[in-house]
Amino acid sequence: MNTKTKLSAAVLAITATTTLSISGPAEADHQGQDRTYPSCKSLNRDFKHGVGRRGAVDKTSSERVTNFTRNTRVYLLNDGPRTPGAAMGQGQYDLDRDNDGIACEKL
Repeated sequence: MNTKTKLSAAVLAITATTTLSISGPAEADHQGQDRTYPSCKSLNRDFKHGVGRRGAVDKTSSERVTNFTRNTRVYLLNDGPRTPGAAMGQGQYDLDRDNDGIACEKL
């Protein structure tokens, strides 16, 4: 292999590694990315412990849920109710009834 071929192979390997590390955890590619859910039961099928905005903290008097999926896009799509003229991204169903930034949280 000549020097140019070795260099091309090295650049390709670095590019592939960088792309994999930037893409983030698998949950970022979760199947529910662009869905609204009619109920917590249906949301919890895809997000077992609920879904919340990044930085959200469970508001409760008992044990706090900390293992919910952090995905602001899915949260906004499911934090409604949607009304005519509502802001883009506001959900159709209000699945965050305590308004703590986490929809359908459960242990």
